[in-house]
Amino acid sequence: MPLHETRHVALLVETSNAYARGVLVGVKKYVEEHPGWSMYLAEHSRHETDFSWLEGWHGDGVLARIENEETARFIRRLGLPTVDLSAGRLVPELPGVETDDDTIARWAVEHFAQRGLRNFAFCGDERFGWSVKRAEWFAQHVREHGLTPHEFRMKPSGMRATDRELLAKWLLDLPKPVGVLACYDIAGQEVLEACKMDDLAVPDSVAVIGVDNDELIGNLTTPPLSSIEPDTTRTGYLAAGLLDLMMQGHSLEPGLRLIEPTRIVARQSSDILAVDDPLVAEALRFIRDRSDRNLAVAAVLRHVGLSRRALDHRFVRILGRTVHNEIMRVRMGHVAELLSSTEWTLQQIAERLNFSHSEYMGVVFKKYTGKSPGQYRRTVTGSVARQAFFRE
Repeated sequence: MPLHETRHVALLVETSNAYARGVLVGVKKYVEEHPGWSMYLAEHSRHETDFSWLEGWHGDGVLARIENEETARFIRRLGLPTVDLSAGRLVPELPGVETDDDTIARWAVEHFAQRGLRNFAFCGDERFGWSVKRAEWFAQHVREHGLTPHEFRMKPSGMRATDRELLAKWLLDLPKPVGVLACYDIAGQEVLEACKMDDLAVPDSVAVIGVDNDELIGNLTTPPLSSIEPDTTRTGYLAAGLLDLMMQGHSLEPGLRLIEPTRIVARQSSDILAVDDPLVAEALRFIRDRSDRNLAVAAVLRHVGLSRRALDHRFVRILGRTVHNEIMRVRMGHVAELLSSTEWTLQQIAERLNFSHSEYMGVVFKKYTGKSPGQYRRTVTGSVARQAFFRE
């Protein structure tokens, strides 16, 4: 194909969720840097199998999330250069790009373990190959801690309203406290709603992490859902680059190219420290629930009925930090969340979290993270391979 000729590329990628839309952003970034593509995209969900919009299409390549047999058959009939964007591997002879499920599972287990949890569970959806793989990796990492994993599998037809009762019963029967990794954020939302049915306290009895960091879902739930953020931009960019090589006539090895996730976005659903000391646990809950206030150590002491020396002694013994340091750690985590999830000015964040001055907030933030608020925001929003300071 001459270099000046336009390449016609179909995007069989759903537009209904944050992960897929992030992949499309990565594809767009590649095309901006390597012009000459004409892209074909229809609005659809991940279960869509109606490809009539491509009837009569004469294309050069396809980027596809191959998550069901109908899509796999369609791709084989086209016979065009194709890069798979799903871990299901329903067309194993194709090259593919996907998020590293091993890392996702390991991060989740570490996140829970470092908070003192000894019970681990996975809520999966067996319709999707990536969910099955996440469940396998999760179980392996839990066993490496010498513990027994638990698993709930949504039915092949998907989660229906009546199935929430089954999920609620499974959660009720789990040993507590327990950390639950949901295969993606929608499943995490289901877990949180099921907890309400049996008055299971989140995160004190059930701590929950999802995957995809869908901002809408994460902040729509009560409490807000912690989530592991995949590097969707890099995934889409790499997939587009591989397809470009294939359309130029290069032969690529089949198999997945795995992309590590970027960070854990810790919200209230997993903000737990499972400790045996009931007074320390109560103090931690009191601090966590008031992270948006200018909380004084004296208020915590009055709440639990101990002297500062006594409570500090317990905190240092269990957590390795004082009550004051824990208050500031939690508040700086809240600052970091707003820096990464909003475009608010420092003054707006300071007012929202009841700091007396944005300058003081910035000084404290740099002391605890080693970065100024501006440097932190650029780190977590301005790089394809960004990492967060508050992963744990």
